[in-house]
Amino acid sequence: MSFLDLKSIAKGYGSGSDRTEVLSDISLSIAEGEFVAIVGFSGSGKTTLISIIAGLVAPDRGQVLLKGEPVTGAGPDRGLVFQSYSLFPWLTVRGNVGLAVDAVFSNEPKAERAARVDKYVDMVGLTPAADRRPAELSGGMRQRVAVARALAMSPDILLLDEPLSALDALTRAKLQDEIETIWRREKKTVVMITNDVDEAILLADRIIPLKPGPNATLGPDFAVNIPRPRDRTEMNHDPVFKGLRAEITRYLMDVGIERSAEADGGPALPDVVPMDLRRGVPKAVKDAAAPRTGHPERYVEFHKVRKVYPTPKGPLTVVEDFNLRLHNGEFVSLIGHSGCGKSTVLSMVAGLNEITGGGIILDDHEVSAAGPDRGVVFQAPSLFPWLSARDNVALGVDRVFPHVGQRERRDIVEYYLTRVGLADAMDKKALELSNGMKQRVGIARAFALSPKLLLLDEPFGMLDSLTRWELQEVLMDVWKRTRVTAICVTHDVDEAILLADRVVMMTNGPHATIGNIMDVDLPRPRTRKALITHPDYYRLREELLTFLEEYEQGLPGPSRDGGAGAPAPAGRAA
Repeated sequence: MSFLDLKSIAKGYGSGSDRTEVLSDISLSIAEGEFVAIVGFSGSGKTTLISIIAGLVAPDRGQVLLKGEPVTGAGPDRGLVFQSYSLFPWLTVRGNVGLAVDAVFSNEPKAERAARVDKYVDMVGLTPAADRRPAELSGGMRQRVAVARALAMSPDILLLDEPLSALDALTRAKLQDEIETIWRREKKTVVMITNDVDEAILLADRIIPLKPGPNATLGPDFAVNIPRPRDRTEMNHDPVFKGLRAEITRYLMDVGIERSAEADGGPALPDVVPMDLRRGVPKAVKDAAAPRTGHPERYVEFHKVRKVYPTPKGPLTVVEDFNLRLHNGEFVSLIGHSGCGKSTVLSMVAGLNEITGGGIILDDHEVSAAGPDRGVVFQAPSLFPWLSARDNVALGVDRVFPHVGQRERRDIVEYYLTRVGLADAMDKKALELSNGMKQRVGIARAFALSPKLLLLDEPFGMLDSLTRWELQEVLMDVWKRTRVTAICVTHDVDEAILLADRVVMMTNGPHATIGNIMDVDLPRPRTRKALITHPDYYRLREELLTFLEEYEQGLPGPSRDGGAGAPAPAGRAA
């Protein structure tokens, strides 16, 4: 008998023609003390599955057995951590954890309960913040509270539903290490749903894909035969890691072929270019399409850019002496730890954040305000909830293409919505869309403006692996057609390499600047399948991981000039 058994689980929602069968014939056995990672895709029913194991949702058919006993409802023997932490805002860290401890261990003396709270608050590194309330904590710290609260209940099994997916790379890495340390120390059985293959390989004994729904089923088991403890950088050299990573990636991408096929077909993209709204250029075509600058190698130029915010304790310099040149048509990834100023740089070139010092030039014009010549995609898209996906994209298209016919404008909207996989959801209101679908609308909207500069701020950060990979392919396909100059802020090392001609690495803030620039000399067009087998891929990956690891430890990293003739960061060699 296994510790946890799922026997032919099935679950659907709705009735009649509106019924959707979410899960079908889910069978799984997990041994005591085993760490199992389920790689779940958007809409595959992963949260439904974890909720059934937790006893929060009853299956329509099948049975869940924990230590041989049927699961008939929620209980303290299952500790649950969701992606969105639910904390009581008026309670401190200690108070939020203590609430769970008091409920489960009400018969223990008060001193023992307090000691239990302190033990788990300390285990997740929150003792210095034990008396803070959630509003005073970062997202990573709040998630630590949720983990501590689940552990403090001393559950038999720990259920983690994408607990780290909304966090930046550094915070995510630290919590991954803490989860692995806690797992070894506590000997808990763990079921973790994640959208990150590397995270699954780092933490798990077994990795099991949950295929896309409806009627989602489990895929084949992938055993992780890599000795513990596992080091991210060292695994980069491990042939077992490379082989397993390639095998899982190929499987997941093959699973996604049918789903991505819906993006084929649809209307053709009209061969039109936008009006220049700043000048109201009446000759709509060639002048708007071609760059005006006589220096295409300096199409975008950051010169000694600096950003200072006032604080009660005095001025805080977030970004300092940022120098970078982009060629016309170049794709640059911007990477660094949380708080290093990546998004600040992006918001300044977007014209959404005032530049304290220095200047930014785009196509021979200084950036001083926001404009439609820059398309921006944020991690959380801002859509009008009462408008359809089509109308949200059309708002911008109608503004930048007033000189072309309604039919052509409609085709532009439909082309990009189809390319991002929303052919069947164009007329759904934004409030009816999932977070992933909303982000697809945001990406379509930015491309549809035919901007001079495309700015992407963690555009795929909210999406599961398969959706993210699909949209990366879409992004590269459309970029290949348009060759729009692009800057993408990301915390994903593989995404940075996959997309970019150069990866710009930022030092930690405050006073963040460029620490290094890496040329990505991999042939285009690129695919993820081809990338993971290219002989230079892991060399580039190690260079990025090493830089990030050095700055995580507060060590100085190498530096490189931000472009031919541009000044090197202050205090660093060119």
